[in-house]
Amino acid sequence: MRKSVHRIAVMALLLLLGHGIAAIAATPPAPAPSSRGDIERRVAACIACHGREGATTNAGYFPRLSGKPAGYLFNQLRSFRDGRRFNTDMTYMVQHLSDAYLMEMAEYFAGLNLPYPPVPPVNDAPPAQLARGRQLALEGDATRRIPACVECHGAALTGVQPAIPGLLGLPRLYVSSQLGAWLTSERHALAPDCMADIGRRMTTADINAVASWLAVQPMPADPKPATSLPAALPMSCGGMPK
Repeated sequence: MRKSVHRIAVMALLLLLGHGIAAIAATPPAPAPSSRGDIERRVAACIACHGREGATTNAGYFPRLSGKPAGYLFNQLRSFRDGRRFNTDMTYMVQHLSDAYLMEMAEYFAGLNLPYPPVPPVNDAPPAQLARGRQLALEGDATRRIPACVECHGAALTGVQPAIPGLLGLPRLYVSSQLGAWLTSERHALAPDCMADIGRRMTTADINAVASWLAVQPMPADPKPATSLPAALPMSCGGMPK
């Protein structure tokens, strides 16, 4: 008798759990919060790795988020969510978030105006490597159809509104790892993927050179992204407004 009662109780519990799970599954997701009053609390998971201003040491792998163009940050969050960029933690965090929520996060970090370190980190790159990095950043390499970084990222290399990131104030290893990811097709952007085309034209030595040179450049007095470029981009890039 006791066994029968026990079996009936277990079956009833399983039935209730089943109804509960079905109800949860049928419940539509809650809309993204629209108030900015608690945005800092909601992006606390980002701050855990990036810090409020992002990593600033030469040994770091986490990029600075503060002050980056909102359009750029939004495109990167969408790329992690939609599979164009690959990072387990980032994908897990954003895989169920709407475009509206991602844009809210992007605008929050874009609106932060936090100071950069007064002195850039020092690295042990040899002078020849730094010279090659400077050439690629300021002049490019016409023989291999590599445009200069300044042609897209602005004369001050602080980025351009609304969707081109700055290249200064980033860890050397982060810059080299991202360029390398384009070279090996591990990172993608919205088509046409201009950085993938450029990355594949660069050698490993080129990548290390330009990353090393960029990492030791001081920030200009005004580190904000430029409002526009003086000339058209040298090639078509996805994610840019038409």
